[in-house]
Amino acid sequence: MLFNLDMLTAVLFGLVEGITEWLPVSSTGHMILLNQITSFYTVSDGFFEMFEVVIQLGAICAVIIPFFWKLFPFTRESGYVQIKLSSLLLWGKIIVATIPAAIVGFFFDDAINAAFYNPMSIAIALIVVGFVFIAVERAKKGKKVRVSRLSDITFLMAFVIGIFQTIAAVFPGTSRSGITIIAMLLMGFSRKLAVEFTFLLTIPVMLGASLAKLVPNEALLLLIGVVVAFLVSIFVIRFIVRYIKKHTFIAFGWYRIILGVAVIVLFKMFL
Repeated sequence: MLFNLDMLTAVLFGLVEGITEWLPVSSTGHMILLNQITSFYTVSDGFFEMFEVVIQLGAICAVIIPFFWKLFPFTRESGYVQIKLSSLLLWGKIIVATIPAAIVGFFFDDAINAAFYNPMSIAIALIVVGFVFIAVERAKKGKKVRVSRLSDITFLMAFVIGIFQTIAAVFPGTSRSGITIIAMLLMGFSRKLAVEFTFLLTIPVMLGASLAKLVPNEALLLLIGVVVAFLVSIFVIRFIVRYIKKHTFIAFGWYRIILGVAVIVLFKMFL
């Protein structure tokens, strides 16, 4: 019976990962909060820390599908295999944008976890970034879009986006996708391009983190979480791409604020 409950728990975490990884609402924050409510019963110590990172492999697989040909650096013309310069440049910009947060995580991960991986820190980050989203969207209203294509992104822009990503690396609840979208909106990116480049940035970040944590324990539970995250991510990615064509991110800002306030109230009541 307990094993079956663990399988259901793996499905639940997979659902949350698949939904929140692609929305600017902080998947890490939601996973930590969910773990406060429910957790696994029969797994080894430290399993959850590995599980919440490795199930992102499912989300990675989902995002690679729609962007595969933009990322794949080879093409075949006149019977010869050729290298696509556009894909190589795109990979270069993705790597440049991931370096700052990777450095911060490598050197300060344990200290950051000890200081900020708690419900109160997450609630504050949810609320603060929620207000930032609303403010940025209102300030952006009526402003001309300056960057609308992946090829328009410069390496300097990519590095600045990477600097913004360090905020999410330090403060869980900020949302890696959320902070990068905010950065790109401030830099004059179109919403569509901001979402698209944010999706691409998740590939090296999550792949590296997942491989670093991957161990052969509790393989079935891990597989369940990965598969569910993959399937759900496919639907959520399609939803957010369609959604941002006609809507702003203000709804996500209000969602973050409401969730953050609810977390503070609930944990003040029960702790």
